Amino acid sequence: MPDILRMFNEDGWHTQVFVTGASGDARDYIVENARAWDMVVCAGGDGTLNETVSGIMTAGMTCPIGYIPCGTTNDYATSIGLSPDVLKASRDILTGTLRSFDIGAFNGRYFVYTATCGAFARASYSTSQAAKNVLGHAAYILEGLKDMAAIKPIHMRVETENQVLEDDFIFCSITNSTSVGGILKLDRELVALNDGRFEVTMVRNPVNPAQWSTILMGLSTQEVPNDMIHFFSARKVTVACDPAVEWTLDGERAEEVGKVTLENLHSAVHVVLPHSSASDIFAAEAGAEEP
Repeated sequence: MPDILRMFNEDGWHTQVFVTGASGDARDYIVENARAWDMVVCAGGDGTLNETVSGIMTAGMTCPIGYIPCGTTNDYATSIGLSPDVLKASRDILTGTLRSFDIGAFNGRYFVYTATCGAFARASYSTSQAAKNVLGHAAYILEGLKDMAAIKPIHMRVETENQVLEDDFIFCSITNSTSVGGILKLDRELVALNDGRFEVTMVRNPVNPAQWSTILMGLSTQEVPNDMIHFFSARKVTVACDPAVEWTLDGERAEEVGKVTLENLHSAVHVVLPHSSASDIFAAEAGAEEP
């Protein structure tokens, strides 16, 4: 942290530092101290980024966001090309390019890149911090494997602006990312992070080994949709479940709900990226600005 602060100071920035101690601290601090900041920088994992974005949106702020990823999986950071080296990520904030990103609203609660329910959704928030510290990404895999025997189908009705699906599913993911939990990977050619649309993945309930094989093959090769996996994009998604199910937002536990509406908030936040960040995750019409 001293090296990072020195770096910002030498570049002419006056910094104010707040260290979080509990869930919700980052969001609350930003809301309580909202003013015309030139930039807000967060250092942490996907949950810290979620709180930072939630605070900025709740406070009605429009300033750029700098993100120094130092969590366990850093899904979003991987998607947008941020360096895992904290000092390089800090330098990139000072020299980078400002880009606009979509985020989501989950019954009014903000999320940055993913809302999931069903199989493996609990792994991100039920994995102990001690396991994350020792095993890193492998801890999520091991926790997810515990869920295998308990996978139960969820009857869902999914409505978008273009279609209605109703079936028994084991997994639902509404994302704006190329990686979810380090488990689900999406082809970068299928994803744009500022096109005003989510990528929706729905996995049907398998009833025989052949259907399980189709699911695993589709997820591992990214050749979707197939007979067992629905894959499509949408601006707004309404999901009704009976009974109500738990959701995970950016790796953090959300409330159990029977019906939820998820809306894409187009280009709602502005994040500083390194110049070397891949351009194929942006819609063609989007422009870039210097911070």
